[in-house]
Amino acid sequence: MQWNETIKLFRGGMSLRRHWAHFRYYECSFTGSEAVDYLHELLRQNYNFGPEVTRYQTLQLLRKFLKAHVIEDIKGRHGTEDFEDNGNLYRFPTLSPLKSIPTRPLMRDSSDLPRLIRWDDYEELPQQENTAPLKSAVMTSDLWNKRHSVAIGDVHECKLIRRKEISSKQVDHIWKSMTAAHLQRVLGLKTLDGVLNPMHVNGKHIVHNVFSVNKTGIVVLENKAEDMPYWVVSAMKCLANWPNGNEAKQPVYPGFERDVLKTVADYFHRLKEPLLTFHLYEVFVNILSLLHEQEVATEALQVSCLLLPPPNRRRLQLLLRLMARVCQNPHLPPLNDTIAPRTLMVQMFAHCILGSADDMDLDELLATKLVTFMIEHHNTIFQVPTKLRCQVDEHLSHLKRAQFQKSYPEVYHNRFPTEESKAAVIPEKTPRLKPHLMFFNLKKPFQPFQRSWSFRA
Repeated sequence: MQWNETIKLFRGGMSLRRHWAHFRYYECSFTGSEAVDYLHELLRQNYNFGPEVTRYQTLQLLRKFLKAHVIEDIKGRHGTEDFEDNGNLYRFPTLSPLKSIPTRPLMRDSSDLPRLIRWDDYEELPQQENTAPLKSAVMTSDLWNKRHSVAIGDVHECKLIRRKEISSKQVDHIWKSMTAAHLQRVLGLKTLDGVLNPMHVNGKHIVHNVFSVNKTGIVVLENKAEDMPYWVVSAMKCLANWPNGNEAKQPVYPGFERDVLKTVADYFHRLKEPLLTFHLYEVFVNILSLLHEQEVATEALQVSCLLLPPPNRRRLQLLLRLMARVCQNPHLPPLNDTIAPRTLMVQMFAHCILGSADDMDLDELLATKLVTFMIEHHNTIFQVPTKLRCQVDEHLSHLKRAQFQKSYPEVYHNRFPTEESKAAVIPEKTPRLKPHLMFFNLKKPFQPFQRSWSFRA
Protein backbone atom coordinates (compact mmCIF):
# COMPACT_ATOMS: atom_id res chain seq x y z
CA MET A 1 0.00 0.00 0.00
CA GLN A 2 1.65 3.25 -1.15
CA TRP A 3 0.43 5.30 1.83
CA ASN A 4 1.92 2.98 4.46
CA GLU A 5 5.14 2.51 2.51
CA THR A 6 5.71 6.28 2.23
CA ILE A 7 5.04 6.79 5.93
CA LYS A 8 7.51 4.04 6.90
CA LEU A 9 10.24 5.54 4.71
CA PHE A 10 9.57 9.04 6.02
CA ARG A 11 9.57 8.03 9.70
CA GLY A 12 12.59 5.79 9.26
CA GLY A 13 14.80 8.36 7.53
CA MET A 14 13.72 11.76 8.84
CA SER A 15 16.45 13.29 10.98
CA LEU A 16 15.28 14.15 14.53
CA ARG A 17 17.19 16.46 16.85
CA ARG A 18 16.82 19.02 19.64
CA HIS A 19 15.29 22.38 18.70
CA TRP A 20 14.94 25.57 20.74
CA ALA A 21 11.59 27.38 20.66
CA HIS A 22 9.43 29.34 23.09
CA PHE A 23 12.30 29.53 25.62
CA ARG A 24 12.66 25.76 25.92
CA TYR A 25 14.14 22.70 24.17
CA TYR A 26 12.10 20.12 22.23
CA GLU A 27 13.71 16.73 21.77
CA CYS A 28 13.18 14.49 18.71
CA SER A 29 11.63 17.22 16.60
CA PHE A 30 12.09 18.73 13.13
CA THR A 31 11.13 21.92 11.36
CA GLY A 32 8.65 22.19 8.55
CA SER A 33 11.36 23.14 6.04
CA GLU A 34 13.50 20.17 7.06
CA ALA A 35 10.55 17.83 6.53
CA VAL A 36 9.83 19.28 3.07
CA ASP A 37 13.50 19.02 2.05
CA TYR A 38 13.83 15.39 3.13
CA LEU A 39 10.47 14.11 1.85
CA HIS A 40 10.89 15.92 -1.48
CA GLU A 41 14.21 14.21 -2.11
CA LEU A 42 12.80 10.88 -0.91
CA LEU A 43 9.89 11.02 -3.36
CA ARG A 44 12.10 12.09 -6.26
CA GLN A 45 14.33 9.04 -5.75
CA ASN A 46 11.41 6.61 -5.34
CA TYR A 47 10.52 4.74 -8.55
CA ASN A 48 6.81 5.05 -7.78
CA PHE A 49 6.95 8.85 -8.03
CA GLY A 50 10.10 9.96 -9.85
CA PRO A 51 11.89 13.27 -10.38
CA GLU A 52 8.73 15.01 -11.60
CA VAL A 53 7.52 15.53 -8.02
CA THR A 54 7.50 19.24 -7.16
CA ARG A 55 8.15 20.89 -3.81
CA TYR A 56 4.57 22.15 -3.71
CA GLN A 57 3.24 18.59 -4.11
CA THR A 58 5.47 17.50 -1.25
CA LEU A 59 4.06 20.30 0.89
CA GLN A 60 0.53 19.17 0.07
CA LEU A 61 1.40 15.61 1.12
CA LEU A 62 2.79 16.81 4.45
CA ARG A 63 -0.44 18.70 5.05
CA LYS A 64 -2.29 15.42 4.54
CA PHE A 65 0.13 13.79 6.98
CA LEU A 66 -0.75 16.42 9.59
CA LYS A 67 -4.50 15.97 9.10
CA ALA A 68 -4.16 12.18 9.28
CA HIS A 69 -2.04 12.47 12.47
CA VAL A 70 1.04 11.03 10.84
CA ILE A 71 2.84 14.04 12.35
CA GLU A 72 1.81 16.67 14.90
CA ASP A 73 3.12 20.00 16.09
CA ILE A 74 5.12 20.23 19.28
CA LYS A 75 1.95 21.00 21.27
CA GLY A 76 0.28 17.79 20.04
CA ARG A 77 -2.17 19.50 17.70
CA HIS A 78 -3.18 17.97 14.39
CA GLY A 79 -6.09 17.94 11.97
CA THR A 80 -7.11 21.57 12.32
CA GLU A 81 -3.65 23.08 11.94
CA ASP A 82 -2.04 23.70 8.52
CA PHE A 83 1.49 22.51 7.80
CA GLU A 84 3.84 25.31 6.77
CA ASP A 85 7.19 25.26 4.96
CA ASN A 86 9.01 27.29 7.60
CA GLY A 87 10.67 26.95 11.00
CA ASN A 88 7.63 25.66 12.89
CA LEU A 89 8.44 22.54 14.89
CA TYR A 90 6.78 19.16 14.41
CA ARG A 91 7.23 15.63 15.77
CA PHE A 92 6.00 12.08 15.26
CA PRO A 93 3.14 10.85 17.48
CA THR A 94 3.58 7.79 19.67
CA LEU A 95 0.57 5.99 18.15
CA SER A 96 0.99 4.16 14.86
CA PRO A 97 -0.20 6.28 11.93
CA LEU A 98 -0.32 3.36 9.47
CA LYS A 99 -3.60 2.53 7.82
CA SER A 100 -5.07 -0.90 8.29
CA ILE A 101 -5.33 -2.69 4.98
CA PRO A 102 -8.88 -3.99 4.51
CA THR A 103 -9.13 -7.73 4.00
CA ARG A 104 -11.72 -9.37 1.81
CA PRO A 105 -13.30 -12.67 2.84
CA LEU A 106 -11.87 -15.70 1.19
CA MET A 107 -13.86 -16.91 -1.77
CA ARG A 108 -15.16 -20.43 -1.99
CA ASP A 109 -13.15 -21.21 -5.07
CA SER A 110 -9.39 -21.37 -5.07
CA SER A 111 -9.26 -18.42 -7.45
CA ASP A 112 -11.25 -15.21 -7.57
CA LEU A 113 -11.27 -15.25 -11.34
CA PRO A 114 -14.51 -16.18 -13.07
CA ARG A 115 -14.54 -19.72 -14.42
CA LEU A 116 -14.28 -20.08 -18.16
CA ILE A 117 -17.34 -21.42 -19.89
CA ARG A 118 -17.22 -25.02 -21.04
CA TRP A 119 -19.40 -26.37 -23.77
CA ASP A 120 -21.29 -28.52 -21.28
CA ASP A 121 -22.49 -25.32 -19.59
CA TYR A 122 -24.57 -24.31 -22.57
CA GLU A 123 -28.26 -24.97 -22.23
CA GLU A 124 -30.13 -26.72 -24.96
CA LEU A 125 -32.53 -24.52 -26.89
CA PRO A 126 -36.19 -25.36 -26.14
CA GLN A 127 -37.96 -27.32 -28.81
CA GLN A 128 -40.73 -25.37 -30.50
CA GLU A 129 -43.98 -27.24 -30.60
CA ASN A 130 -46.82 -27.02 -33.12
CA THR A 131 -44.63 -25.38 -35.71
CA ALA A 132 -44.50 -26.27 -39.35
CA PRO A 133 -41.26 -27.92 -40.48
CA LEU A 134 -38.82 -25.80 -42.35
CA LYS A 135 -38.86 -26.21 -46.10
CA SER A 136 -35.52 -27.08 -47.56
CA ALA A 137 -34.19 -24.53 -49.98
CA VAL A 138 -34.09 -25.56 -53.62
CA MET A 139 -30.54 -25.37 -54.87
CA THR A 140 -28.30 -27.26 -57.19
CA SER A 141 -25.62 -29.54 -55.90
CA ASP A 142 -22.89 -27.25 -57.19
CA LEU A 143 -24.35 -24.25 -55.37
CA TRP A 144 -24.81 -26.23 -52.18
CA ASN A 145 -21.24 -27.54 -52.25
CA LYS A 146 -19.93 -24.05 -52.89
CA ARG A 147 -21.73 -22.73 -49.81
CA HIS A 148 -21.10 -25.48 -47.33
CA SER A 149 -18.10 -27.57 -48.31
CA VAL A 150 -15.61 -25.05 -46.94
CA ALA A 151 -17.33 -24.77 -43.58
CA ILE A 152 -18.32 -28.34 -42.79
CA GLY A 153 -16.74 -30.51 -45.43
CA ASP A 154 -18.30 -32.59 -48.17
CA VAL A 155 -21.58 -33.92 -46.80
CA HIS A 156 -24.78 -35.08 -48.39
CA GLU A 157 -27.62 -32.66 -48.88
CA CYS A 158 -29.78 -34.56 -46.45
CA LYS A 159 -27.30 -33.80 -43.67
CA LEU A 160 -27.58 -30.03 -43.77
CA ILE A 161 -26.44 -28.88 -40.33
CA ARG A 162 -27.83 -26.07 -38.22
CA ARG A 163 -25.11 -25.03 -35.79
CA LYS A 164 -26.04 -23.73 -32.35
CA GLU A 165 -24.48 -20.28 -32.04
CA ILE A 166 -22.82 -18.90 -28.90
CA SER A 167 -24.97 -16.19 -27.33
CA SER A 168 -23.72 -12.65 -26.74
CA LYS A 169 -24.00 -13.20 -22.99
CA GLN A 170 -21.62 -16.14 -23.20
CA VAL A 171 -19.19 -14.14 -25.33
CA ASP A 172 -19.25 -11.34 -22.74
CA HIS A 173 -18.46 -13.82 -19.98
CA ILE A 174 -15.54 -15.30 -21.91
CA TRP A 175 -14.04 -11.83 -22.55
CA LYS A 176 -14.48 -10.98 -18.87
CA SER A 177 -12.81 -14.17 -17.65
CA MET A 178 -9.87 -14.11 -20.04
CA THR A 179 -9.25 -10.37 -19.65
CA ALA A 180 -9.08 -10.68 -15.86
CA ALA A 181 -6.73 -13.67 -16.13
CA HIS A 182 -4.53 -11.82 -18.63
CA LEU A 183 -4.36 -8.77 -16.36
CA GLN A 184 -3.29 -10.94 -13.43
CA ARG A 185 -0.44 -12.42 -15.47
CA VAL A 186 0.75 -9.04 -16.74
CA LEU A 187 0.78 -7.53 -13.25
CA GLY A 188 2.71 -10.55 -11.97
CA LEU A 189 0.24 -11.22 -9.14
CA LYS A 190 -0.74 -14.57 -7.68
CA THR A 191 -4.26 -13.31 -7.18
CA LEU A 192 -6.30 -10.19 -7.86
CA ASP A 193 -7.74 -10.28 -4.34
CA GLY A 194 -7.64 -6.75 -2.93
CA VAL A 195 -6.76 -5.29 -6.32
CA LEU A 196 -9.80 -5.96 -8.49
CA ASN A 197 -13.24 -7.15 -7.49
CA PRO A 198 -14.66 -9.40 -10.24
CA MET A 199 -18.09 -7.93 -9.53
CA HIS A 200 -16.82 -4.60 -10.92
CA VAL A 201 -15.77 -6.13 -14.25
CA ASN A 202 -18.43 -5.84 -16.95
CA GLY A 203 -18.01 -8.11 -19.96
CA LYS A 204 -20.27 -5.91 -22.10
CA HIS A 205 -17.94 -2.94 -21.52
CA ILE A 206 -14.94 -4.98 -22.65
CA VAL A 207 -16.64 -6.20 -25.82
CA HIS A 208 -17.85 -2.68 -26.61
CA ASN A 209 -14.36 -1.22 -26.13
CA VAL A 210 -12.87 -3.86 -28.41
CA PHE A 211 -15.26 -3.76 -31.34
CA SER A 212 -17.23 -0.47 -31.24
CA VAL A 213 -14.51 1.92 -32.38
CA ASN A 214 -14.01 4.26 -35.33
CA LYS A 215 -11.14 4.35 -37.79
CA THR A 216 -8.87 6.20 -35.35
CA GLY A 217 -9.58 3.76 -32.51
CA ILE A 218 -11.87 6.09 -30.52
CA VAL A 219 -14.80 4.37 -28.82
CA VAL A 220 -18.18 5.04 -30.44
CA LEU A 221 -21.10 5.32 -28.01
CA GLU A 222 -24.51 3.91 -28.84
CA ASN A 223 -26.28 6.32 -26.49
CA LYS A 224 -25.31 9.83 -27.54
CA ALA A 225 -26.63 11.20 -24.25
CA GLU A 226 -23.58 9.61 -22.54
CA ASP A 227 -21.17 11.52 -24.77
CA MET A 228 -19.54 14.84 -23.95
CA PRO A 229 -21.47 18.01 -24.82
CA TYR A 230 -20.85 19.46 -28.23
CA TRP A 231 -19.32 22.65 -26.85
CA VAL A 232 -16.70 20.66 -24.90
CA VAL A 233 -15.74 18.62 -27.97
CA SER A 234 -15.49 21.83 -30.03
CA ALA A 235 -13.26 23.44 -27.41
CA MET A 236 -10.97 20.39 -27.35
CA LYS A 237 -10.72 20.37 -31.15
CA CYS A 238 -9.92 24.06 -31.13
CA LEU A 239 -6.89 23.55 -28.87
CA ALA A 240 -5.80 20.23 -30.38
CA ASN A 241 -5.72 21.60 -33.94
CA TRP A 242 -4.57 25.14 -33.15
CA PRO A 243 -4.51 27.47 -35.07
CA ASN A 244 -6.85 25.67 -37.52
CA GLY A 245 -9.29 24.21 -35.02
CA ASN A 246 -11.72 27.09 -34.60
CA GLU A 247 -14.66 25.47 -36.41
CA ALA A 248 -17.22 27.87 -34.96
CA LYS A 249 -15.25 30.84 -36.36
CA GLN A 250 -15.42 32.59 -33.01
CA PRO A 251 -13.52 35.87 -32.65
CA VAL A 252 -9.98 35.27 -31.45
CA TYR A 253 -8.72 37.80 -28.89
CA PRO A 254 -5.61 37.90 -26.68
CA GLY A 255 -5.96 35.11 -24.13
CA PHE A 256 -8.63 33.28 -26.16
CA GLU A 257 -6.75 29.98 -25.99
CA ARG A 258 -6.55 30.23 -22.19
CA ASP A 259 -10.30 30.71 -21.91
CA VAL A 260 -10.85 27.68 -24.13
CA LEU A 261 -8.56 25.58 -21.92
CA LYS A 262 -10.41 26.76 -18.82
CA THR A 263 -13.70 25.70 -20.42
CA VAL A 264 -12.37 22.19 -20.98
CA ALA A 265 -10.88 21.99 -17.49
CA ASP A 266 -14.12 23.11 -15.82
CA TYR A 267 -16.02 20.28 -17.52
CA PHE A 268 -13.63 17.55 -16.36
CA HIS A 269 -13.35 19.01 -12.85
CA ARG A 270 -17.12 18.69 -12.41
CA LEU A 271 -17.16 14.93 -13.09
CA LYS A 272 -18.40 12.83 -10.18
CA GLU A 273 -15.40 10.48 -10.22
CA PRO A 274 -12.05 10.23 -12.05
CA LEU A 275 -12.04 8.78 -15.54
CA LEU A 276 -10.24 5.65 -14.35
CA THR A 277 -13.02 5.17 -11.75
CA PHE A 278 -12.71 4.48 -8.04
CA HIS A 279 -13.16 0.72 -8.48
CA LEU A 280 -10.08 0.41 -10.72
CA TYR A 281 -7.84 2.68 -8.62
CA GLU A 282 -5.78 -0.16 -7.12
CA VAL A 283 -5.32 -1.73 -10.56
CA PHE A 284 -3.70 1.40 -12.00
CA VAL A 285 -1.66 2.03 -8.83
CA ASN A 286 -0.13 -1.44 -9.25
CA ILE A 287 0.91 -0.49 -12.79
CA LEU A 288 3.12 2.30 -11.37
CA SER A 289 5.69 -0.28 -10.27
CA LEU A 290 5.99 -1.47 -13.90
CA LEU A 291 6.67 1.91 -15.55
CA HIS A 292 10.40 1.20 -15.74
CA GLU A 293 9.52 -1.68 -18.11
CA GLN A 294 7.84 0.19 -20.96
CA GLU A 295 6.43 -2.79 -22.86
CA VAL A 296 5.02 -4.46 -19.76
CA ALA A 297 3.50 -1.23 -18.45
CA THR A 298 1.97 -0.48 -21.84
CA GLU A 299 0.36 -3.92 -22.05
CA ALA A 300 -0.94 -3.60 -18.48
CA LEU A 301 -2.54 -0.26 -19.37
CA GLN A 302 -4.03 -1.74 -22.54
CA VAL A 303 -5.76 -4.48 -20.57
CA SER A 304 -6.81 -2.20 -17.70
CA CYS A 305 -8.33 0.42 -19.99
CA LEU A 306 -10.53 -2.28 -21.52
CA LEU A 307 -12.29 -2.53 -18.15
CA LEU A 308 -13.43 1.10 -18.26
CA PRO A 309 -17.04 1.99 -19.05
CA PRO A 310 -17.18 3.08 -22.71
CA PRO A 311 -18.06 6.74 -21.89
CA ASN A 312 -15.04 6.97 -19.57
CA ARG A 313 -12.74 5.34 -22.12
CA ARG A 314 -13.88 7.76 -24.82
CA ARG A 315 -13.36 10.82 -22.60
CA LEU A 316 -9.93 9.56 -21.56
CA GLN A 317 -8.89 8.95 -25.16
CA LEU A 318 -9.90 12.43 -26.29
CA LEU A 319 -8.38 14.12 -23.22
CA LEU A 320 -5.00 12.39 -23.53
CA ARG A 321 -4.87 13.16 -27.24
CA LEU A 322 -5.58 16.82 -26.45
CA MET A 323 -2.89 16.93 -23.76
CA ALA A 324 -0.31 15.35 -26.08
CA ARG A 325 -1.04 17.75 -28.93
CA VAL A 326 -0.92 20.81 -26.68
CA CYS A 327 2.50 19.72 -25.42
CA GLN A 328 3.81 19.21 -28.98
CA ASN A 329 2.25 22.22 -30.74
CA PRO A 330 4.86 24.99 -31.23
CA HIS A 331 2.25 27.36 -32.74
CA LEU A 332 0.07 27.41 -29.63
CA PRO A 333 0.55 30.59 -27.53
CA PRO A 334 1.73 30.08 -23.93
CA LEU A 335 -1.14 28.87 -21.77
CA ASN A 336 0.65 29.98 -18.60
CA ASP A 337 3.29 32.62 -17.97
CA THR A 338 5.46 30.48 -15.67
CA ILE A 339 4.55 26.80 -16.17
CA ALA A 340 5.59 24.71 -19.17
CA PRO A 341 2.76 23.17 -21.25
CA ARG A 342 3.43 19.56 -20.19
CA THR A 343 3.60 20.41 -16.50
CA LEU A 344 0.47 22.54 -16.83
CA MET A 345 -1.48 19.74 -18.52
CA VAL A 346 -0.48 17.20 -15.86
CA GLN A 347 -1.25 19.50 -12.94
CA MET A 348 -4.59 20.56 -14.41
CA PHE A 349 -5.99 17.14 -15.38
CA ALA A 350 -4.11 14.48 -13.35
CA HIS A 351 -6.62 14.34 -10.51
CA CYS A 352 -9.44 14.14 -13.09
CA ILE A 353 -7.90 10.93 -14.44
CA LEU A 354 -6.72 9.02 -11.34
CA GLY A 355 -8.00 9.30 -7.80
CA SER A 356 -9.35 7.24 -4.94
CA ALA A 357 -12.43 7.62 -2.81
CA ASP A 358 -10.11 8.08 0.18
CA ASP A 359 -8.55 11.52 -0.22
CA MET A 360 -5.83 10.65 2.30
CA ASP A 361 -3.98 8.53 -0.25
CA LEU A 362 -1.20 9.82 -2.47
CA ASP A 363 -3.58 10.67 -5.28
CA GLU A 364 -1.82 13.69 -6.72
CA LEU A 365 1.69 12.23 -6.72
CA LEU A 366 0.60 8.88 -8.12
CA ALA A 367 -1.61 10.51 -10.74
CA THR A 368 1.24 12.77 -11.86
CA LYS A 369 3.52 9.79 -12.47
CA LEU A 370 0.90 7.71 -14.28
CA VAL A 371 -0.58 10.50 -16.41
CA THR A 372 2.87 11.57 -17.59
CA PHE A 373 3.48 8.04 -18.89
CA MET A 374 0.02 7.86 -20.47
CA ILE A 375 0.56 11.12 -22.37
CA GLU A 376 3.79 9.82 -23.85
CA HIS A 377 2.18 6.53 -24.95
CA HIS A 378 -1.41 7.60 -25.65
CA ASN A 379 -1.27 6.14 -29.18
CA THR A 380 -0.60 2.58 -27.95
CA ILE A 381 -2.31 2.18 -24.56
CA PHE A 382 -5.75 2.09 -26.17
CA GLN A 383 -4.92 -0.71 -28.57
CA VAL A 384 -6.33 -4.16 -27.82
CA PRO A 385 -3.51 -6.52 -26.80
CA THR A 386 -2.85 -8.85 -29.72
CA LYS A 387 -2.12 -11.81 -27.46
CA LEU A 388 -5.37 -11.43 -25.53
CA ARG A 389 -7.46 -11.10 -28.67
CA CYS A 390 -5.89 -14.21 -30.21
CA GLN A 391 -6.51 -16.20 -27.03
CA VAL A 392 -10.19 -15.22 -26.93
CA ASP A 393 -10.68 -15.96 -30.65
CA GLU A 394 -9.00 -19.33 -30.26
CA HIS A 395 -11.14 -20.18 -27.25
CA LEU A 396 -14.36 -19.25 -29.07
CA SER A 397 -13.31 -21.30 -32.10
CA HIS A 398 -12.55 -24.25 -29.85
CA LEU A 399 -16.03 -24.09 -28.33
CA LYS A 400 -17.63 -24.06 -31.77
CA ARG A 401 -15.53 -27.02 -32.93
CA ALA A 402 -16.39 -28.88 -29.73
CA GLN A 403 -20.11 -28.39 -30.36
CA PHE A 404 -19.78 -29.46 -33.97
CA GLN A 405 -17.77 -32.55 -33.07
CA LYS A 406 -20.22 -33.47 -30.34
CA SER A 407 -23.27 -33.19 -32.59
CA TYR A 408 -21.83 -34.63 -35.84
CA PRO A 409 -18.74 -36.77 -35.12
CA GLU A 410 -18.67 -38.43 -38.56
CA VAL A 411 -18.78 -35.15 -40.46
CA TYR A 412 -16.19 -33.64 -38.15
CA HIS A 413 -13.85 -36.58 -38.69
CA ASN A 414 -14.14 -36.24 -42.48
CA ARG A 415 -13.41 -32.51 -42.25
CA PHE A 416 -10.70 -32.77 -39.58
CA PRO A 417 -9.17 -36.26 -39.76
CA THR A 418 -7.37 -36.55 -36.44
CA GLU A 419 -6.97 -39.34 -33.91
CA GLU A 420 -9.26 -37.48 -31.54
CA SER A 421 -12.06 -37.15 -34.07
CA LYS A 422 -11.65 -40.77 -35.10
CA ALA A 423 -12.02 -41.88 -31.50
CA ALA A 424 -15.28 -39.95 -31.27
CA VAL A 425 -16.67 -41.78 -34.33
CA ILE A 426 -15.36 -45.27 -33.54
CA PRO A 427 -14.86 -45.53 -29.80
CA GLU A 428 -12.41 -48.16 -28.69
CA LYS A 429 -14.03 -51.26 -27.32
CA THR A 430 -12.68 -52.12 -23.96
CA PRO A 431 -11.87 -55.85 -23.72
CA ARG A 432 -14.30 -57.75 -21.56
CA LEU A 433 -12.40 -59.37 -18.78
CA LYS A 434 -13.48 -62.88 -17.93
CA PRO A 435 -13.85 -63.44 -14.24
CA HIS A 436 -11.60 -65.92 -12.52
CA LEU A 437 -12.81 -69.46 -12.16
CA MET A 438 -13.18 -69.11 -8.41
CA PHE A 439 -15.78 -66.36 -8.90
CA PHE A 440 -18.09 -68.45 -11.11
CA ASN A 441 -21.50 -68.97 -9.59
CA LEU A 442 -22.48 -72.63 -9.77
CA LYS A 443 -25.88 -73.25 -11.27
CA LYS A 444 -28.54 -74.90 -9.20
CA PRO A 445 -29.23 -78.57 -9.96
CA PHE A 446 -32.11 -79.38 -12.31
CA GLN A 447 -35.47 -79.35 -10.64
CA PRO A 448 -38.49 -81.08 -12.25
CA PHE A 449 -41.51 -79.02 -13.24
CA GLN A 450 -44.10 -78.67 -10.54
CA ARG A 451 -47.62 -77.80 -11.42
CA SER A 452 -49.22 -74.95 -9.59
CA TRP A 453 -52.59 -75.23 -7.92
CA SER A 454 -54.31 -73.67 -10.90
CA PHE A 455 -53.40 -76.66 -13.07
CA ARG A 456 -54.40 -79.34 -10.65
CA ALA A 457 -57.67 -81.22 -10.96
